[in-house]
Amino acid sequence: MTSSGDVPATTPIGSRAEAEGFVAMVCFKHGPPQLHGVELEWTVHHADDPQRPLDADRLRKALGAHAPATLVRGSPQLPLGRGALVTVEPGGQVEISGPASASIPRLIDDTAADAAELTAHLLDADLVPGDHGLDAFRTPRRILTVPRYAAMEAAFRRLGPHGPRMMCSTAGLQICLDAGEAGQTALRWRALHDLGPALVGLFANSRRRAGADTGWASARTEATFGTCAPFTEPPPLDGDPAAAWARTAMEAPVLCFRRGDSWDAPAGLTFGAWADGALPGDRPTYDDLDYHLSTLFPPVRPRGYLEVRYLDAQTGDGWIDPTLLLTALMSGPLDQVLAAAEPAAGRWFPAAREGLEDKLVLEAARAVVELGTDVLDRTGVDPELSDRVATRLHRIVDDTHGRRAS
Repeated sequence: MTSSGDVPATTPIGSRAEAEGFVAMVCFKHGPPQLHGVELEWTVHHADDPQRPLDADRLRKALGAHAPATLVRGSPQLPLGRGALVTVEPGGQVEISGPASASIPRLIDDTAADAAELTAHLLDADLVPGDHGLDAFRTPRRILTVPRYAAMEAAFRRLGPHGPRMMCSTAGLQICLDAGEAGQTALRWRALHDLGPALVGLFANSRRRAGADTGWASARTEATFGTCAPFTEPPPLDGDPAAAWARTAMEAPVLCFRRGDSWDAPAGLTFGAWADGALPGDRPTYDDLDYHLSTLFPPVRPRGYLEVRYLDAQTGDGWIDPTLLLTALMSGPLDQVLAAAEPAAGRWFPAAREGLEDKLVLEAARAVVELGTDVLDRTGVDPELSDRVATRLHRIVDDTHGRRAS
């Protein structure tokens, strides 16, 4: 068994510096941007009563042989018809993630087919996928009993209410893009972050939580940013992103200490301190480091490619709109993208609270939509779909502008 950097996974790490070098190497892989991926996540509800707590046995029945081992021990976790694997989050949210593709039309078609298949499986068990990025009906409740989530929940509860909400009540849309050539990676990293507030505002749909109005357009963003600040918040963008991410990974707390039946980590232990010998007689391995990286949840997570995590889940096929918009924007000159996003760059919290009601977020969203819809043909999708997406995107910003003007 080897780690993602081709180092034997069981090799002990000798120092923080050694661990930082590994993270910088494996998390930003360079090359021409070619592949795209998308992951869809939904909260899951009983069809007859969305407020009723999710029945784990009903979810097991619905997913059958597609269920992950975290839900059904020993499950074969068979892929859906077009290749997506189904995973389940701690509160019973379901997620599909298919193979990356160089063809955006194929990615859209395959993802839509697998989403429809999953929905059919849920309906057969009288379950339905949610329509929002946050459970609008129920309080957080963990249904997965594996050590990973027990340890994470214990750690997050010490920090406040947002961690359990993020784990058990949120659903996101993740869009994955290549990091690009070495000379372009920092610019692509900045562009994805500068676009963040405009896109958060444009696609915010998680205002309600457990039956109440939160006052946030995207309360999912509020929950994710508040889970383990500053490590779940947007990072500083100055300097080399690989080096900065490696430092962040070292300074982040260890959430899962995979020793014995309980994985609760020693209080206050960071991975950097662990690598530097904070626990005499117990050095972390590269497998421990790989696992640690999987417990970090920033708005954009580098995993060799760049995983955009800041978008609320969308209703129905609404996930296609941000997927096409973002991939089109990132396929051309990034100076235009940065200029369009600039009015709202860094305004993550106003975007999450006010959405497009924030004047600067609306200004940036309008510019981003104008630029992106002009180049949707770069994605290669059918013109009919491209036109439909453009119409929906323009309607969002035009309707908001009209409300503000009236």
